[in-house]
Amino acid sequence: MMQNSPDTKPPVILETARLILRPWKTEDLAPFAHMNANAQVMQHFPQTLNTQESDALAEKFQQQIDLNGWGFWALELKQTGQFIGFTGLHFQPDLFEFSPCTEIGWRLAAEFWHQGYATEAAGECLRFAFEVLQLKTVKAFTAVQNKASENVMLRLGMQHQGYFNHPKLNSNSPLLRHTLYCIKQADFLKNHGEYGLNQSIHIEPAQRFAKPQ
Repeated sequence: MMQNSPDTKPPVILETARLILRPWKTEDLAPFAHMNANAQVMQHFPQTLNTQESDALAEKFQQQIDLNGWGFWALELKQTGQFIGFTGLHFQPDLFEFSPCTEIGWRLAAEFWHQGYATEAAGECLRFAFEVLQLKTVKAFTAVQNKASENVMLRLGMQHQGYFNHPKLNSNSPLLRHTLYCIKQADFLKNHGEYGLNQSIHIEPAQRFAKPQ
């Protein structure tokens, strides 16, 4: 699917009890496009995506993994090998009033909602962010209407920081207002055992990661 550049870094693969967070594959494109065309999945985003837009988004995600070794990983169900969505980290240097920051995000196909997968995968991403990348904070945000995603943030132990208007949305968009959450490295490392994750990280012994500045 992806053409690796000479500067490509070995990708990180994360695992939990039920999930694998891995680089993107060509076979992910069709279920990803199906997911992004689903009005229920995309109800808190400006619009659904067509196949070309969905493929371009997957390509962008993989390019970031190639560049840094980490990013928005494809999410695979261990038991079946199914692609079920994505979860991961993304550096935001200057888009928001609270930039620079590293955000955590997720999007799952509707048939995999309400089974704890987003919380499980995001918890492992936070562990990687704080234990491997040694970030001091990670932020998350969503449209104020998206209570399900906000509940994941709360289950992760994130703290509410306030509200903001998303700079990429029109002023008359019903999704303009977003809620902002944050978690600190010290708080996560103190409490992360509470999540009961069965974690493992596959990395090369000499691997170095691109850390957000």
